[in-house]
Amino acid sequence: MLGDAGEVIAQPQWQGQIDALQVDLYDHDAGAPVLDSAAFYADCRRALSDEGCMTVNLFGRMASFDRSVAQIAEAFGEQAVWAFKPTREGNTVVLAQAVPEWPDLALLRQRADAIEQRWKLPARKWLRTFGPLFG
Repeated sequence: MLGDAGEVIAQPQWQGQIDALQVDLYDHDAGAPVLDSAAFYADCRRALSDEGCMTVNLFGRMASFDRSVAQIAEAFGEQAVWAFKPTREGNTVVLAQAVPEWPDLALLRQRADAIEQRWKLPARKWLRTFGPLFG
């Protein structure tokens, strides 16, 4: 799809329709996401199904990180916001759930095993770096 992400995600036909939304909206300067307001993230939340989640790539070593996380938490609620630990390069993947739910660890391990078997990716290792950002 081609279009302005802020305009497209706000369109009524997307409300409740998206299970997985990946947001990575940096420009050539990469100082902060181009769309990074609580209003934009609220539109993203409205587009998600009840079981949906949004992931956002943030630069964890940038001054904009705390501001971005605060905007996401304002739109989704603190209990819905999770993150992986930053990479060596400073990138942090933040996950926000449409409906906050503490994931079942046994189920996450089972899914990590399936990912490792199918795609040979270190999903079990990823689980050790994942957790809630608040509380």
